[in-house]
Amino acid sequence: MADPSGKPETDLMRMLADFRLPGMPDMEALAAAQRRNIEALSAANRVALEGAQAVARRHMEILQSSMAEMTEAMKAMSSQEAPQAKAARQAEMMKAAYEKAVANMKEVADLIQKSNTEALSVLNRRFTEAMDEVKALAGKQGKA
Repeated sequence: MADPSGKPETDLMRMLADFRLPGMPDMEALAAAQRRNIEALSAANRVALEGAQAVARRHMEILQSSMAEMTEAMKAMSSQEAPQAKAARQAEMMKAAYEKAVANMKEVADLIQKSNTEALSVLNRRFTEAMDEVKALAGKQGKA
């Protein structure tokens, strides 16, 4: 394009005036978002750790209870009764021990699942918030 004055630098100035750099992101908002991400990870780790501690405590309680029950069973089995009665009692004790073991395993599995669900929930909430923040920042950049 030729400028009415015939100066090529005027065309260059007009092109530079029309050229716009994309807006710089709000660094403060990005830093705040990163802090919230780290806080969410810390919270999820705390929930997972508390869950692991609860599982370990419950596992120890189950182990102590099982040992006490086994000691009682050994005392009961040392009595002077007929072999058929002992065998029947042994079968009942084994059935009860098996059922209790299955119930205990289910309880521990439920504790683990609950802990994992809570930790994942913390991360999912933060991810959703982060995506909303990205959309808001992009909206600000589009308007600038």
